[in-house]
Amino acid sequence: MRFRSFRRTLLPLFAVLALAACHNKDEATQVGGSTPEAAVQGSITLLKAGDFNGLWKHALPAGDYATLRADWSRRNADRPPVSATDEARFDASVQKLTAPDAETKLYAEVQPKLDQMQQQYKDQLPVLVAMGGAYLKNGVAQNQSLDSEQKTQAGSLIDVLTPWAQQAPWFDQARAKQTIGILAATARKLDLKSPEQLRTLDFDGTMAKYATGYAGLKQVLAIYGLSVDDALASAKLSTVSNQDGHAVVKIDYTLLGKPLSAETRLVQQDGRWYSESLVDNVRKAHQALQQPATAGSVAAH
Repeated sequence: MRFRSFRRTLLPLFAVLALAACHNKDEATQVGGSTPEAAVQGSITLLKAGDFNGLWKHALPAGDYATLRADWSRRNADRPPVSATDEARFDASVQKLTAPDAETKLYAEVQPKLDQMQQQYKDQLPVLVAMGGAYLKNGVAQNQSLDSEQKTQAGSLIDVLTPWAQQAPWFDQARAKQTIGILAATARKLDLKSPEQLRTLDFDGTMAKYATGYAGLKQVLAIYGLSVDDALASAKLSTVSNQDGHAVVKIDYTLLGKPLSAETRLVQQDGRWYSESLVDNVRKAHQALQQPATAGSVAAH
């Protein structure tokens, strides 16, 4: 699957579910949830653990999960090969991050630049971040795939993250050293040999790589004061509506000390509850994948 397609499918789940906590771990081991709240809670347990394979399996009906797995490799089949230039850049970056003395060399390279960057950008950074936040909010407002409620929720999230990004100690040398250590350790765990390897990974292999990268990202964010796990642990779930096999669950949570809320929609199938957005996106992606083959089949006849 193309990363962009995966991102469009998975980010709606992150934007809502990544901000909730789980108090029912048993639900995470089952497909779907026995109630709408239980479905959200089970997904959050798996997200917090970085179990992306389990997350998909829990949040989708069995048939849709099987479809997603079967379609995974087919989505990458038509992608153009990686250019020699991009492959060379990839190799250089990986070698730099995974060398035995990567932490020492990278920090020696970064350390003198931190003071220079702090002097140069200390006063400009808050303005640049504010501009970036405004750009993101405008992008959210123009996004045709989001409804008004989702746009409001995303805007509130940006309003909380922007002041944090303006004040975070990005030029602190001790934190930079910690970050470099995490990046190097994560790169070694990913063990990527080439960009082509990413394209040929099967579903299970890709989910494992995502889990490794996600764990490293959480550690880096925590260094600069943003704890994803704290946000997850703060969430309180409540059912807004539940009628005719469709439900809405509200998530109240705290991020960086600020109270926020979000809503997620669920659909019932065979007595279990699943993420409505994920089910819809997986089915639409499958239909889109089938169209070229169908058109070719018709033309052949």
